[in-house]
Amino acid sequence: MSAALSIAAIIVALAFAVLVAYLAQTLKATQRTLNNVADTLEGMEKQLEGITTETTLLLQKTNDLAEDVNYKVNRLNSLFEGIKEIGDTFTNLTHSVKKLSTNISKSADTDVDKATEAVKWSTAVMNVWKNRRK
Repeated sequence: MSAALSIAAIIVALAFAVLVAYLAQTLKATQRTLNNVADTLEGMEKQLEGITTETTLLLQKTNDLAEDVNYKVNRLNSLFEGIKEIGDTFTNLTHSVKKLSTNISKSADTDVDKATEAVKWSTAVMNVWKNRRK
């Protein structure tokens, strides 16, 4: 019986050794997989750092571009305000010239009436003078 127990103990020990060997292989395979996962995650972290840096630079350039566009829009607004003021000045000039033209025209009409009257009087005086000489 002691031999049977010894053989059983040896069989159990061998089975345990085989089980431990398979477990060791499984754990090593799991360790390799986890190492690969860790390497992959490390590579992804480096890529994300690069993407983050590029994204930060892109946002900075976008902000600079937006600031430049706003500056130029403000300058254009000033230009358009100046053009509007020039247009208002021309409108005022046109109105002034129109008023002046109207005043000159009225004055000319008055002067023509006076000149016509003066010519009539001078003709009358000349006729009287001619009649007196005869």
